[in-house]
Amino acid sequence: MTSTDILPHQLFLAGEWRDGGAGTFADVNPATEDTLVEVAAASAEDVNTAVAAARAQLSGEWAALPGSQRGRILARVADLIERDAEILARLEALDIGKPVMQPTVLDVPNAARTFRHFAGWADKITGTVIPTDGYFGRPTHSYTRREPVGVIAAIVPWNTPLMIAAWKLGPALAAGNTVVVKPAEDAPLSILHLAGILQEAGVPDGVVSVLPGLGSVTGQALVDHADVDKISFTGSPEVGRHIGMAAASSFKRVTLELGGKSPQVILADADIEAAVGGTAMGLFFNQGQVCAAGTRVLVHRSLYSDVVDALAGAASQQVLGDPFDQATTMGALVNKKQQDRVLGYIAKGQAEGARLVAGGARPDHAGFFVQPTIFADADNDMTIAREEIFGPVGTVIPFDDPADAVRLANATTYGLAATIWTKDVTAAHTLAAQVHAGAVWVNGWAAIDAALPWGGMKSSGIGRELGWSGIVANTEEKVVTVVL
Repeated sequence: MTSTDILPHQLFLAGEWRDGGAGTFADVNPATEDTLVEVAAASAEDVNTAVAAARAQLSGEWAALPGSQRGRILARVADLIERDAEILARLEALDIGKPVMQPTVLDVPNAARTFRHFAGWADKITGTVIPTDGYFGRPTHSYTRREPVGVIAAIVPWNTPLMIAAWKLGPALAAGNTVVVKPAEDAPLSILHLAGILQEAGVPDGVVSVLPGLGSVTGQALVDHADVDKISFTGSPEVGRHIGMAAASSFKRVTLELGGKSPQVILADADIEAAVGGTAMGLFFNQGQVCAAGTRVLVHRSLYSDVVDALAGAASQQVLGDPFDQATTMGALVNKKQQDRVLGYIAKGQAEGARLVAGGARPDHAGFFVQPTIFADADNDMTIAREEIFGPVGTVIPFDDPADAVRLANATTYGLAATIWTKDVTAAHTLAAQVHAGAVWVNGWAAIDAALPWGGMKSSGIGRELGWSGIVANTEEKVVTVVL
């Protein structure tokens, strides 16, 4: 799996594996800092070819397939993901630096479940009949149809590439759209393997192309392309803002999931052991490189010291190292830029007066590692509590009562997710209604499912993916009225 001659590295363009028109770029192993493989980079002309093939399939073989047949193809994709689960998990561990067990137990199974879930929707996308008062005294028959948006550009991040690619592809293909996927430069391998799976499953050539490349070239060409009908992007607010403004010039549809600064609220009656274990998972999973990472830990003052000590202990117990070593619990950050970014935030937290109780440095060996880090005695106005760090850094802040907790939870420009730890069902429902977030989990972090809508409020983005909302986001509603 480490040999460059077996790693996927070409474009998957209109059903063919090709070299890229913009040369290659290095895909680096974050755990060793060695180059894994030189990956083909798509040019603007490659984008033109992919979009033209996708556009042709909107009136071609793909358009002619009934929903039931699209569903069978998507179910086959799920089966093949499960067949290749070990390969896909290893590709993600190589590319991202995360312990191989994480994609094995979460990312790969979630991708398979997503395709299987939307396989079930493919022949159940229905309209409605709407009664009206008629037309100039004549009766009418009015109904709606849900039709594909068209050609969708799916721009996928590097932190959980296979899973998020599935989130974008599953509902889009179930609804009859065609898709051009642009993986992140830092993590293209699992999505390139997925391209082969899609072809093997029977997705007609041209329906899906996978174009690795630079954001400034490949990504920009997709955003600007006149024949792209929608952009589905997961990434930073800065890039999302750029995409939104560019898409507005041609009225492209957009779905933007743009990260977060998610609170984890530990109420006074919480099960401390469960809360600390779940909170630590929300901080350290995938080295904290998760858009819904629960990095603001808001703790009732009566539990504050105990939780700080317990989280410091959880941080010190993490084992940093080789993603393929069974003893490893935390891998490397994705690249040197991200490592420097996280270390910079840690330095800023100390400079602004937060108390460092665990971690705070990089290990003295190769790889883009950063120690899991916990800050205490912080406040919600500090930079480490306001800005998305995208690394294994938690900030623990006390509160005095539930109203104070809600105030702190909502004092952010983000609104993607939140977690509430409590045994009180009334408090759970009350706070869930008051917290401004697209998803609120109670007594568990990241309870995601393909059947549940996913997306955020405020700077965390626009629109929803997954569930029926994912179908709605990938269709246009047409009204047909027949004057009888």
